[in-house]
Amino acid sequence: MKSPRNRRVFVVGYGVATPLGMTFEKTWDRAIRGECGFRRVTRCDVDSPCNVVGEIPDWDPLALDFTDKKEVHNWNAAFVILTMAICKEALQHAGLEMNAETAPRTACLIGSSLNGLDAYREAVFSLAERGPNKVSPFLLPNLCANLPSGKAGMLLGFTGPNFSPQGACASGNHAIGLGARMIRDGDCDFVLAGGVDTAILPEIIHGFANINATIKVTPKDRAWENPQAASRPFSLDRRGFVLSEGGGVLVLAADEMVKANGLSPRAEVLGMGCTSDACHFTRPNFQTIVRAIHEAIDDAGLHPGNIQYINAHGTSTPKGDAEEIACLREVFGENLERIPVSSNKSQLGHTLGASAAIEAALTIEGMRRRTILPTVNHIPDPALDGVDLVPNQARRMSYDLALSNAFGFGGTNCCIIFRGV
Repeated sequence: MKSPRNRRVFVVGYGVATPLGMTFEKTWDRAIRGECGFRRVTRCDVDSPCNVVGEIPDWDPLALDFTDKKEVHNWNAAFVILTMAICKEALQHAGLEMNAETAPRTACLIGSSLNGLDAYREAVFSLAERGPNKVSPFLLPNLCANLPSGKAGMLLGFTGPNFSPQGACASGNHAIGLGARMIRDGDCDFVLAGGVDTAILPEIIHGFANINATIKVTPKDRAWENPQAASRPFSLDRRGFVLSEGGGVLVLAADEMVKANGLSPRAEVLGMGCTSDACHFTRPNFQTIVRAIHEAIDDAGLHPGNIQYINAHGTSTPKGDAEEIACLREVFGENLERIPVSSNKSQLGHTLGASAAIEAALTIEGMRRRTILPTVNHIPDPALDGVDLVPNQARRMSYDLALSNAFGFGGTNCCIIFRGV
């Protein structure tokens, strides 16, 4: 194998679709105002108090300029066309043109937690109600994890490495970290890296409800009258996460390719740390999370005292949030008191495999705009005293080194360090 080229890797653009908006610009504009994207589910019928979710507003695949009725009918796993739309936005945001030089050197790594379960659900119904000949011939491709990025390549023209990092709710960070290392080593010059999940389905909603992961909104809960208050990471009354749909894609570029292609660097991918818990399929493991954070900081050539902001995994579960703060206290010690820590999931909910990529884009834009997005819906928890959780309002602050945490089912952890430029 060739020796690694040890190139620096920069983020040059991004695209997202979230419960706050179908584009990055719409998402940021609402996030900076402290708004949330939650409502009672409209995508399907459910009989559960876990019926507050985050849905992408005005999501209509037929409204996109590259689809038609046949395309939408055949590719009925929503994460396929959504990925295509977000990759297109990300390349446009970066200003990166696909041509004879760039296309073969552009990879696409898009992760997902649950893949095309909506297409599978429709196939099960067709089989039971209409017979075996009515099962879509597109079912199997709709279930393939790499198909969304493959379809994005068909739309946009890139022909470099293409696969799907499957790291549950840490998939987005895995994609960013692996993509950065592929560029560093010379495997490609550009990478579209991120994650997409469209999991607002009855079976998924009830499944999360039955393992007590998502918030049950009862008449005594403050979200009963105001669904916007359902997600409240690190808050005294946190009771589970809000299930959301969405996607995020970052465009990564090798240092010498930024200037050569007239691109604008927005941040540098500085370090990655990955571990597995070998402990429990949902409960976090203190030791291995601490190690993942330390490994990311070490990979970046930094020490804990250098970190200026932490974008927390912060899902709004009682045990998960407390354990993450305990891990941060172990890594940063007394310095944690001076490091702002906030959770974008307070505004977006948990978009599963998409969450880390969306949060990375928001972190980078925050560094560029000298702004930290808040942890909204926050009521102080005495057990978490001494941690600056940026409660309820965005904060003006200059910062250049940020840690972004992501942890997933199965005990997978991936942490990324970004440096502003």
